[in-house]
Amino acid sequence: MRAAAIEHTNLTTFILNTAIEAAQSAIDRAERISLSETDTLKVLALLGNPPSPNEKLLAAAKALPKE
Repeated sequence: MRAAAIEHTNLTTFILNTAIEAAQSAIDRAERISLSETDTLKVLALLGNPPSPNEKLLAAAKALPKE
């Protein structure tokens, strides 16, 4: 009750807002990938200079349905 008063809100609103913030934080942790600086540089290098497709990738591309 004291925390709700400090925030100038009622207890129900305080609890609801706290639960929403916790839910958003949980979703962010589950959906966001954090890379180290080294890994980030590797990903950027691969995006800038991708390797040639191998046999499996070419076969998978050919197996895709035609539009």
